[in-house]
Amino acid sequence: MVKRFSYIAILFLIIMNCSAQEQNPSIYKVSRLAFNSGIFSDISPVVFNDGIIFCSDRRFSAVRDRKTFEGRRIYNLWFAERQDSASWGKPSEIKSERSSLFNSGPMSIAPDGKTVYFTSDVETGRITKKRKFINHSGIFIAEMQGSSLVSLRPFEYNNQQYDVGQPSLSRDGKYLYFASNMPGGIGGADLYYCEWLNGKWSVPVNLGPTVNSTASENFPFMHPSGRLYFSSDRPGGPGGMDVYYTSLYHGAWDNPVAMPDPINSPDDDFAFIVGEDMSKGYFTSNRQKNDDIYAFSSIIIRKASCDTLIENSYCYQMVEENSIKYDSIPFRYEWTFGDGSPKDTGAAVIHCYPGPGSYLIRLDAVNLITKEVIYNQKTYMLDIVDEEQPYITSPDTARAGQIIKFDAEQTNLPGWNIIQYYWNFADESIAIGKEVDKVYLRPGTYNIQLIVTAEPGPDGVIRESCVCKNIIITGDP
Repeated sequence: MVKRFSYIAILFLIIMNCSAQEQNPSIYKVSRLAFNSGIFSDISPVVFNDGIIFCSDRRFSAVRDRKTFEGRRIYNLWFAERQDSASWGKPSEIKSERSSLFNSGPMSIAPDGKTVYFTSDVETGRITKKRKFINHSGIFIAEMQGSSLVSLRPFEYNNQQYDVGQPSLSRDGKYLYFASNMPGGIGGADLYYCEWLNGKWSVPVNLGPTVNSTASENFPFMHPSGRLYFSSDRPGGPGGMDVYYTSLYHGAWDNPVAMPDPINSPDDDFAFIVGEDMSKGYFTSNRQKNDDIYAFSSIIIRKASCDTLIENSYCYQMVEENSIKYDSIPFRYEWTFGDGSPKDTGAAVIHCYPGPGSYLIRLDAVNLITKEVIYNQKTYMLDIVDEEQPYITSPDTARAGQIIKFDAEQTNLPGWNIIQYYWNFADESIAIGKEVDKVYLRPGTYNIQLIVTAEPGPDGVIRESCVCKNIIITGDP
């Protein structure tokens, strides 16, 4: 940006600076869904068309329970249709040839919207009627026809000696994730995957010790982004079972990260799913004694339109334009900058001021032939002000795992009584405060938003302003 006046031109340059303390408010709100039965268990939601398919051991009539031969309640699949943003229809049962005597669910829906993979009991013969028989779970494949599952067929890696279940298909249908306590695992139950190759599923592969632990990992959910959510009862979480997530990076899984409160609680939280934009989803929790399904939504604020931060710079280029017009006359040009700094000479000079203020610029010219000094050939009052904007002070680049300090100290919004500084770090995390700390775990370019809110004015209107800037995160933690 060039400001011209009389014979002096001032060219705007760029500069920047840095310092901080973080507050991490909860970024989710949760609510228990109205269709939960209240006294029975409702678990493992899956979004289907305009509603949710879930598992429940609720009664299938007002007077009769459905139980296995050994007296355990049977889980079956149910569908609840969404009526509007706040209400749901009465759940209806999804039936199959297994519905009356064997467990069905959890399930996952293939990309074609018709093929489903669901958990059920492996053995269905007479041996299941023996009191001491322990049935194991397996994965079954079926076709959805209205409210029925038909053409059932077993997953080729089911086994009568251990459990295989809780399937989750990748968005493209090429990978099937599931939980199993098959021999050779790391903990009580581990997460595995199979790849669809040459028309069949490959041999199961354990996700390894970064994801699996000596505890039990269950309920995998593969998000289209490549993030894998799952539940684990490993030590270190706030409850018995907690929700974690991980992602593949350069062929290796990241260290799992626990979801924040209120997704995780001191109770069991599991079977987590989230929509494509990660702003809404569902999970199961027994925080109200019974297993119930909860909805959650992100309360992260991210503006669709946000001004790009204009860096405050106090460096200017001064040019004596007469030296261009009359370059045959030998003059020496001497600049006084009005800030107490030493003079500088030249037809064009660059000077950096200490900050905003009013500065009297003076130009003297010395005729090198006659030695005559023309004092105050030009004078100009330069008023330097900061841009009226919220201001983000931070480094432009940092390493993954490094503590980065952000502050809004240089925010310049005259007349605003600011009541909140809100930071959106573009990685599903936020902070509130004038000075905050942040650690990024993955390399990439992140577009930071700082949203500043002022208290209501006399007219009751709340003023808000937003600026953004990119920060580049390099390397590994």
